[in-house]
Amino acid sequence: MVKIVGIAGSLRADSYSQVALQIAAQKVAALGATVEILDLRQMQLPFCDGGDDYPNYPDVKRLQATVASADGLILVSPEYHGSISGVLKNTLDLMSFDQLAGKVTGFISILGGQNNSNALNDLRVILRWVHAWSIPEQIGIGQAWQAFTPEGTISDEKLDKRFDLFAQSLVENTRKLRGVT
Repeated sequence: MVKIVGIAGSLRADSYSQVALQIAAQKVAALGATVEILDLRQMQLPFCDGGDDYPNYPDVKRLQATVASADGLILVSPEYHGSISGVLKNTLDLMSFDQLAGKVTGFISILGGQNNSNALNDLRVILRWVHAWSIPEQIGIGQAWQAFTPEGTISDEKLDKRFDLFAQSLVENTRKLRGVT
């Protein structure tokens, strides 16, 4: 069975990145994959210092082990100053090829203003560098404050269909590239 791990690079309590991750995870699970979400708001992760060992931070080992056991990833980032959040970048920096190489990855970006692809493009570069596979479908949500209902559902039918295509692509490409059913 396909195992997907989801990570949102936002620490805000009312994070649209977390809402988008929950929706994507539900759609992926509906296609038969298992999904585990690592909530960075609940984890104690240090700033990456380039080392391999963080003995005072057991959540680093948990992060690394969980991602290593996955077939694919959903990565969601708010776009800050034209790129991914520092929280998500640091989380990725705490891992290496050992955890990330060969993973099939899907990307979602959240913006308060107009939609663009900066964070999505940066995620593609980072994950390509560690030999992960990126699916062609991606979701950039501009003016995110309008995209979701207060109950955490998608308020636009076209956006909902994009989430469906994203989930389908992630599951199908993971099955193909990782050789799992």
